[in-house]
Amino acid sequence: MCASSHNQGRKGFRPAAGRVALRREHGMTTVGLIILVSFMGLFAFAALRLTPVYLNYMKITGVINGVFEEFDGRNPTRGAIRTSIMRRFDVDSVGQISARDVKVTAVDGGFEVRAQYDHVSPFISNVSFSVHFDKKVLVRR
Repeated sequence: MCASSHNQGRKGFRPAAGRVALRREHGMTTVGLIILVSFMGLFAFAALRLTPVYLNYMKITGVINGVFEEFDGRNPTRGAIRTSIMRRFDVDSVGQISARDVKVTAVDGGFEVRAQYDHVSPFISNVSFSVHFDKKVLVRR
């Protein structure tokens, strides 16, 4: 038996019912690719719109944590905390809220420093993102 007659007996080389078997194509169509790229583009655009909002929040968090590190356990006054917050807001160029928007309230054992605000960022047409931020620390006396 020669090698060529042996290969013809295998299933892979026999045409199905006398017809040439058609190969099925696998992959993504152009329409599917356009839809996928559109969704990825929307998410990328949303990330671009929200990144500055969260970077500003990181600045505010840094200010409040800096005040905590500076005054915790050192018998601070409300005026000293306010002055430090204003100075840090100027240095860090915080633009979303002002230093007056940060609440400094006396509580048992110290002061609570709290920045609570909402930010609305436009997205597409009449669709917007509304993000609520609330950061607080307790500065002990």
